[in-house]
Amino acid sequence: MQPDHHVYPQCRIVPMRLLSPDTTKRLLERIVPVPGIRRMLLNGQNIPVVVPYGPARGTANKTNLRKSIEIAGNTVDLHVQVGTITLEVEDKSVIAAIRAICDNYFVNFPCSVQEGRFMKTRPSLVDYAKYGPEADPSVIGLVDPKRKEKPAFISPLSDRVSGGCEL
Repeated sequence: MQPDHHVYPQCRIVPMRLLSPDTTKRLLERIVPVPGIRRMLLNGQNIPVVVPYGPARGTANKTNLRKSIEIAGNTVDLHVQVGTITLEVEDKSVIAAIRAICDNYFVNFPCSVQEGRFMKTRPSLVDYAKYGPEADPSVIGLVDPKRKEKPAFISPLSDRVSGGCEL
């Protein structure tokens, strides 16, 4: 480990169902303002633009699950049906605040908040190939090597750009 490398606590929100865009938006509106969140990653089932197989192969995928949501003044295009939300936070007290938000929000179906190591904290070969040797530490471990679009950044602060643009 490098001497200046700090390991931050991480947690993962795992609802027992996949979340709709509206449910995701309402949950993120409660989570994003919590002070102390460093990074956030939304994982889930990909929602393709065109039907990839079956009798309707190649036609437009008509679904209301692939849409844009607005969080803290930032527009984010959801390309997945959210199944987990992974967060890196400043300290463990933030995890307790997130757990309280989830306990109050998820009343119709269960949700668990797991603590552990879920994101990479050091650059990998994929990070190096995608972003170069001087990669922004906030994007380390969030790289999908096949993805053409840039990651979306959600921040309540106005000094960050969002919606698929790099900082």
